[in-house]
Amino acid sequence: MKRLMQKARAGFFPSADASQPLAQTGGQQLVLKQTEQPAPATTSTVAPPTATDILRYRYHHGTNLGSVFVLERWLSPSMFVDGAAGGSELDAVRASLAKSGLDATRQKWESHWRGAVSDSDWDWLVHSGHCTTIRLPIGYFTLGARFCAGTPFDGQPAQVYANAWSAVRDFVARARAHGIGVLLDFHALPGGANAEDHSGTSSHQAALWGNAGFLALAQNAVVFMAQEARSLDGGVVGLQLCNEAVANAPGMYAWYDAVLNAVAAVDASLPIYLSDGWDLASAVRYSNRHNTVDRRGTNPVVIDTHKYYTFAASDKQQAPAQIIARVASELAELDGHERDVAGHGAAQAFVGEYSCVLDPQTWAKVDASQRSALILQFGQAQSRTWQARAGGSAFWTYKMDWMDGGEWGFVAQTKSGAIVPPPSLTLAAAAIQSRVAAAQQGREASKTAALAAHVAYWTRTAPAPAQPFEHWRYPLGWDVGFSDALAFAAGVGAGAGAGAGPGVHRIGLLDLWVCKRLRESDQRGPFVWEWEQGMRQGVAAAEQALGL
Repeated sequence: MKRLMQKARAGFFPSADASQPLAQTGGQQLVLKQTEQPAPATTSTVAPPTATDILRYRYHHGTNLGSVFVLERWLSPSMFVDGAAGGSELDAVRASLAKSGLDATRQKWESHWRGAVSDSDWDWLVHSGHCTTIRLPIGYFTLGARFCAGTPFDGQPAQVYANAWSAVRDFVARARAHGIGVLLDFHALPGGANAEDHSGTSSHQAALWGNAGFLALAQNAVVFMAQEARSLDGGVVGLQLCNEAVANAPGMYAWYDAVLNAVAAVDASLPIYLSDGWDLASAVRYSNRHNTVDRRGTNPVVIDTHKYYTFAASDKQQAPAQIIARVASELAELDGHERDVAGHGAAQAFVGEYSCVLDPQTWAKVDASQRSALILQFGQAQSRTWQARAGGSAFWTYKMDWMDGGEWGFVAQTKSGAIVPPPSLTLAAAAIQSRVAAAQQGREASKTAALAAHVAYWTRTAPAPAQPFEHWRYPLGWDVGFSDALAFAAGVGAGAGAGAGPGVHRIGLLDLWVCKRLRESDQRGPFVWEWEQGMRQGVAAAEQALGL
């Protein structure tokens, strides 16, 4: 019985298919008893989605900005003068200070930040890239001198960043004006969340973990960004606590707990993105524990996971076709952990970095003439899987000195057709209005049919002994889901006047959106799953009616 109920709540029978076999006990069909009257009225606070809701919870088709606020030599060699000791931000700024002095270095850095994305870039991102979201890597030094005290950036290097945070704020505002949201990615943390150059220094140590001073400084930086995000008109769609935490980082989840508590006191509505530390399964379990209906007043948590197929020795041993075949089964760690918020909490993944790069050893296994076609297949396979299993993705990367970036370039791979946006983002927003009107006309008939199918299914398959379900919850949830899906598609609250950009949006972070709506609905008791299943079916019905 328990197993059957778990499957039902998880959407194991997502369409309440009347063709499902009858449950039998001793040759007798089981009969369902339904409570006749709904429970007392709840204190629901469900309201139409706001512009900020749509920006944060729609499907995120995006790109990383690249080596702008956190330098990497291989992407931006022009920022590294002769004599730079390594490939990190600190190496670049120290070398420039030694050669050119503070004023010239600050001017060079500020020109790099503010000139990274031109008006023509924004136009391309919106109309050709169909980009909804930019993942913006930043460092603790980006926040200014007070966050550099006691770190390798203390002293003269910190003075270079006097105007860095204002450049970030301006970037977010420009993105918002084009209907693009920004995920603030805390890429370089004090001490380093990993040992790579993109943590800001060439120390080659992940010294953040276990260092109380660094952890406290990093937490203060996150709280500062959360405070600042409140005044940016919803342009910040999420805040990532750290990038690519080293595997098995000691105390990582305890630090996550502390930071989440601190951020919730500032703004509990802001989605928080967590590095999975190269262990998606553990991160999924953590998110299930955090994203529960009864944990009101806490931030929604999204898991940031990165998918590369070029660095591991096992990848290098495979041919391109073998790697491409693996992509369809990625993110399987979500199986059994999503689509049942009432039962076990929400789990939502975001592929924060991926590319179309394969190792030379992999390419050596095929004829060079096949490369272009295989890259196309590889990128399209990733696009399909991320759109089917994740709440969004961000290609690595958009900006480098050597545009269009080849197999590392969002521009190059979008132009080639390897990276494909969700079909809805290629639709003209104006064209959806007539579909919305038609969907509204058929709404009541669709809801009636869905409820009838739901009741009929459970009448046939209810476990013994006969159990009084609460089917009255189902249409309440269905109405919310249907209305929400239409609002996202029509851009209600985030229309052209608010800078929504072209395209038609779907709810992408659906598990988290369901969790949010369940909290707001104030639904309680053992049959809350019927409300949830109704909501999910309402979303599906609306999207089907809209042809999405």
